[in-house]
Amino acid sequence: MIRIAMADDDEVFLKKIEKYVEKYQGEHGEEIETTLFSDAKELIEGYTPRFDIIILDIEMPGLNGMEAAEQIRQVDENVVLMFITNMIQYAIRGYSVGALDFVMKPVNYYTFSLKLTRAIGRIQKKDKEILLKLQDSVKKVPVDTIRYVEIQNRMLYYYTSRGEYVVRGTIKSALDMLAPYHFVKCNHWYIVNLKYVTEVRDNTAIVAGKELEISQRKKNTFLNALMDYVGEGNQR
Repeated sequence: MIRIAMADDDEVFLKKIEKYVEKYQGEHGEEIETTLFSDAKELIEGYTPRFDIIILDIEMPGLNGMEAAEQIRQVDENVVLMFITNMIQYAIRGYSVGALDFVMKPVNYYTFSLKLTRAIGRIQKKDKEILLKLQDSVKKVPVDTIRYVEIQNRMLYYYTSRGEYVVRGTIKSALDMLAPYHFVKCNHWYIVNLKYVTEVRDNTAIVAGKELEISQRKKNTFLNALMDYVGEGNQR
């Protein structure tokens, strides 16, 4: 079941997008549940993480879609965000909240279905898990929750949004396992999930609020990987 929330102050437009989702569901065989909100304030009031995808009109009275997204990101780092707008200048700001995509008005079904396919693909990718052999148990860890990995004295520290896990291993073994999911070494001791890189300053990467050094040896590779990642639209 894919749970989609849609917020727009234009009821006619909102119903149109809902019809597009129903058509998509029939064509692709996806099980989708939609929840409609007449404005952004209604969506974020008492918000708890329960949706897979949120589609927001940016231009709404009172609290606009971008402001709502910023508040949602404070409590839900995994939901896929899509914006509907006729103003392309919002795109740059949208990346700051990890927007996956922008749907430009006027919206047609073909374009919308392509964007929705991409969003659903992102959800499925988030479901990937790895197994970590801890001291007294084996733990399934969703790849998407791993922010970075550190090596200390032949022990790997996995820092995730759900806690910290320590396993015995090498940095190479961790990188071999995580590289397909946009993880890159920034120096000899750290592997970074590019999803959580919010800023690069000189030789420092800001990863989930933590400053990590980018070594001179790794700098070009790291920056190129980050540019490719953003260029492909791989946001939160």
